[in-house]
Amino acid sequence: MTAAVDIVPEPVQRRPNYRIVVEQGFALARRSVLSTWRTPGAWVPGLVLPLMLAAVYSAQFAQATKLPEFPPVDSFLQYILPASVLQSIAFGAGNAGTDLATDIENGFFDRLMASPVARQSVLVGRIMGAAVFSGLESLTLIIIFLAFGAPVRSGIVGAVAIVIIAALLSVAVGGFGVAVALRTGSPEATQSMFPLTFVFLFVSSAFFPTELMKGWYQSVAQHNPFTFIIDPTRRLVIYGWSWTDVFQAIGVTLLVACVSLGWSYRMYLRRLDVK
Repeated sequence: MTAAVDIVPEPVQRRPNYRIVVEQGFALARRSVLSTWRTPGAWVPGLVLPLMLAAVYSAQFAQATKLPEFPPVDSFLQYILPASVLQSIAFGAGNAGTDLATDIENGFFDRLMASPVARQSVLVGRIMGAAVFSGLESLTLIIIFLAFGAPVRSGIVGAVAIVIIAALLSVAVGGFGVAVALRTGSPEATQSMFPLTFVFLFVSSAFFPTELMKGWYQSVAQHNPFTFIIDPTRRLVIYGWSWTDVFQAIGVTLLVACVSLGWSYRMYLRRLDVK
């Protein structure tokens, strides 16, 4: 007689879902970066316009650096370096939302949802791609400013910190654009919200110290979230390395990112009809 032997199947090893999200997110981020690179009209303004404004402002306000309460800078160009980086980020972050809205409009988003792809990776990939490209643009601006006599006093480590802050801020700002893109599915509607970013930028300490402002403008600038990010970043440029400044800039940026990414994820679930 042959005895019956129960065959117990071995458990199937599955990779954790977060690994799939990260892997597919990297693939979609790479697509986003390459797509942006192949479209110069999407990234050239983010480099050219901040440089043009920096040249104009440094010529107009060169004598302002001699005011008693103005920070001790080598030139006005050194003072507005963080503001120029932030301007570049506004362009890069805007592309993330606009490109996603374009994918929704031309049907690529729906085809992607019909494929066996992790749902979260679509959102992660788009925002990650914008962060990578913004970091590269920020590094390029720092090098150009350095060539024209605007050094970063905190050295290479400080420059790397500024690039990281810029990339995180791109995530924070880009999250709002992605949320609008998911809500409306319209590139035009997504683009129309980004002038608000420049309004917030100009009503901050980006181009002039709040100590030298007056009235309601000073009050608004002092409470502007961008001011709490720009000021510590500027101190890395002017005074040198400080962990306190790094933690403040990153902390405020992450706080804004939590709000924007929370909103974008909620809009993402709404578009997918997930309750």
